[in-house]
Amino acid sequence: MSGFALSSLFPLRGAASARRPWVFAGNCLLLGSSTLSVGAQPVSMPEPVAQVAALSEVVISGSRHEQDPDELPMSLDVLRQSDLERRQVRDIRDVAREVPGLSVTRAPARFTLASSSTGRDQNAGFNIRGLDGNRVLMLVDGIRQPRSYVFSANAFGRDYLELGLIERVEVLKGPMSALYGSDGLAGLVNFITLDPAALLRDGQPLGGRASVAYASEDRGWRAGATLAGRPSDTLQWLLGVHTSGARALQNMGSNASANVDRTEPNPEQQKGEGLLFKAVLTPGGGQRHTLSLEHVRKQADYTLLSAVAKAPFSSTSTVHARSWSQLQRDRLSWDARWQPGLAWAQDVRTVLSYQDARSREFAYEDRYTAADRERDVRYTERTWQAGVQASRVLTEGARSHRITYGVDWVRTSVLNLQTGVTPAAGETFPLKRFPDTVETSQALYVQDEVIEGPWSVTAALRAEHFRLQADQAGFSPPSSTPAASLSGSATSPKLGVMRQLSPQWSVFSHYAAGFRAPNAGQVNAYFENTTQYYKSIPNPNLKPETSHNLELGLRGRLADWRLDAAVFTGFYKDFIEDQRLVGGSMTAANPLIYQSVNIGRVRLSGLEFKGEKDWGVWAGGRLSSPFAYSRVVGKDTLTQRPINSIDPQRLSAGLRYERAQWSARLDVQHRSAKKASEVDSTQLSAQFLPPASTTLDLSGQWRLRRDLRLNVALTNLSNQRVWYWSDVRGLSSASAVKDAYTQPGRSLRVALVADF
Repeated sequence: MSGFALSSLFPLRGAASARRPWVFAGNCLLLGSSTLSVGAQPVSMPEPVAQVAALSEVVISGSRHEQDPDELPMSLDVLRQSDLERRQVRDIRDVAREVPGLSVTRAPARFTLASSSTGRDQNAGFNIRGLDGNRVLMLVDGIRQPRSYVFSANAFGRDYLELGLIERVEVLKGPMSALYGSDGLAGLVNFITLDPAALLRDGQPLGGRASVAYASEDRGWRAGATLAGRPSDTLQWLLGVHTSGARALQNMGSNASANVDRTEPNPEQQKGEGLLFKAVLTPGGGQRHTLSLEHVRKQADYTLLSAVAKAPFSSTSTVHARSWSQLQRDRLSWDARWQPGLAWAQDVRTVLSYQDARSREFAYEDRYTAADRERDVRYTERTWQAGVQASRVLTEGARSHRITYGVDWVRTSVLNLQTGVTPAAGETFPLKRFPDTVETSQALYVQDEVIEGPWSVTAALRAEHFRLQADQAGFSPPSSTPAASLSGSATSPKLGVMRQLSPQWSVFSHYAAGFRAPNAGQVNAYFENTTQYYKSIPNPNLKPETSHNLELGLRGRLADWRLDAAVFTGFYKDFIEDQRLVGGSMTAANPLIYQSVNIGRVRLSGLEFKGEKDWGVWAGGRLSSPFAYSRVVGKDTLTQRPINSIDPQRLSAGLRYERAQWSARLDVQHRSAKKASEVDSTQLSAQFLPPASTTLDLSGQWRLRRDLRLNVALTNLSNQRVWYWSDVRGLSSASAVKDAYTQPGRSLRVALVADF
C-alpha cells in the first residue's frame, strides 16, 4: 500500500456523506432515539453482572458494558490471563510485543543531568497506528492513568502498572473520545485487574495463584501471590502482592568504557512492588459493590558511565554521574452496580475514584573543577474521577435497542517542582516549569446499539467541557508572560455499522471523531537561559487536537480459520508540537523562543490483519498457525512531510502445537527497514535508519499438574542485531554508539505458576 488514501484500498461512494460523517452519525442517533415510543417494550434482562463478567469472551471497553468482542464494529485486541501467562508479560513493553499496530518506546538510559530525555522515561507509553504519547488513553478498571511528562531534559513515562495483578488487557484502535473523552485520540488500552471470581473455582471458599519468574535479558526476577476468599454468599475478597527486581536491559553493544564511548548498558538496579485489595459485596437485588485499593511503586538506580567525559578534561567535564527515578501510584475506587428495573434504567453503574500518582527523578553530576550539580525533579497528578451510567434494553418488533447514557466528571491537580544545587544561569531553586494547575472536565454521553436481523448499528455522541485553571501564586521563577488559564468544549460522535453476511462472516464500518485537550505543561511551560539567549514561553491560544477516522473491517470465524482484517484512514488537525522554535536570533536583545503550538493537518492510513489457521490433529496434538500484519503510512498534508512517529511495517507468523500436558510455539517476526522517504529530515537531520530484521522465538508450557505450569521462552534464537525505530528516533546516522540502542540478543525467560 503505497498511497495515503483509503480509496487506494477500497473505492468509496457517497462522497458528500463522507465529508460530513458527523451529521450522519447525529441523525442516526436521533433516529434510534425516536424509536423509544410508547409501544416499545423492555426485554428481559441479561444475566447478572457478576456472572457476565466471569465469562472469558467478554470485553467492556468498546461499549462501556460487557459484550462479546465479535459484536463490536471496530478493531480491538484482547490479552487474557492465559495470554499474559504464556507470553510472560512483565510490563507494557511486553503487552505490545505481539499486537499488530502497537508498540512501546524504551530507549537506553544514556542521559546526562541537564541534557537528553532519552531513556529517562523507561517504558514511555503506547504507540497505536503511528500516534503515541498522551494521544493514547490508558485506563485501569476504567480509571484514567497519569500522562507522560516531558520538558527539556526531564521525562516521566507511563508504566505505573504491576502486570501480575492484571487479568485482562483490552486494546482499542482509533478515536475513543465518544465514550471516554479527551486523550483517546489514537485509541485506548484498558487494564482490567483480577477479580476474586477468577480464582474461586468450583464453589471453593478459598483459592489463589502464586508465581516466580526469571528473565536473562535484564537478569530480572519476579515473585507474587494472589489469594481470594468467599466468607459468605454475599462477600468475596482478594489480596494480591507482587515484587520484582532487575538490572539494565541488555543489548548487543560491546564497548564497556566508562565514558561517552560506552555502548554496553549503564549499570542499573530496578525494583518494583504492587498490591491489590478488592472486596466485592453482592447483597442481592442485582447489586454488586466493588471496593478496590491499588498500590504500585517502581524505582531505578543508575550509574551513568556514558555521561562521563573523555580526557583531557575541561573545568565543566563530568567525571562521575548517577541518578535514580521513582514512579508511584495509589488508587482507591468504589464501583457500584444496580439493577433497579426502572422505566429509565434497567442497569445503573456509579464509579468514584481517587488516585495519587507521583514521579521523581534525582540526578547528581561531579564536575572536574566546576561546581557539582544536583537536580531533584517531581511531577504529580492527584485525580478525582466520578461517573454515573445507566442503560436500558428495549424491543420493537424485530428490532432491539440498548440505550446507554451517563455523565463523567474528572478533576486533576497537576503539580511540578524542581530543586537542586548549582542552577542554570538566570535561575534559582526551587522553581516550577509551569504553575500548579487544576484540570477539570465534565461530559454527557449517549449511545444507542440497534440490532435488527443481520444488521447492527451503534451510534454515540459525547459533549465535553474542559478547563485548565493555573495558580499564579508560587510560580517560580515568575514568567515574563503571565500564566494562562484555558477552557473549551468538544463534541465527539461515532457511528458503527456491522452486517452479518453468514454465521461465519461479518463486515463492519466505523466512523469516530476524537479530540485531546492541551495539558498544563503545554499551555504554560516556561524556561529562560539568560546566558545562552533562549527561552520557552506559555501559549494561551492552544486549541485541542481533533481527528476524524474511518475504518472498514472483515471478520471470519470458520471451523479451521479465524481472521480479522481492517483498512483505516484518519484526518488529524491542530496537532500540538511541544517546544517548537517560533522566533528569535539567539541574541540578548532577541533570544530564541520556543513554544508549544498547533501545527499541520495530518493524514494516516493503513492496513492490519491477524488470525489463526487450525491444521487439525497431528500425532495426538493440535497444530495451528497464528499470524498478524500491520502497516501505516502518513504525512502532514500541508507540508507533504512524513510523520516520524510511524513504525515500519511488521509481519509475524507462528506454528503452535498443543497437547494435553504440554504445548510449544515457534514465532518469526519481521520488521521492515525504515526508509529515508519515511522520515521528516527537517525534524530529524541525518537520522539513523534501522535496517530490516527477522527474529525467531521459541516458547512452551509444561503442565506438570492440573494446578502447576512451567513456562519457558527463548527469544531472538539466532542472536540477531536488531534496532526498533521507536527507540532510535533522533539518533544521528553518524553516531558512534548506535549499538547501545540495540535490542537484547538471545535470552531466556522462565516462570512457574501454581493455582491453589
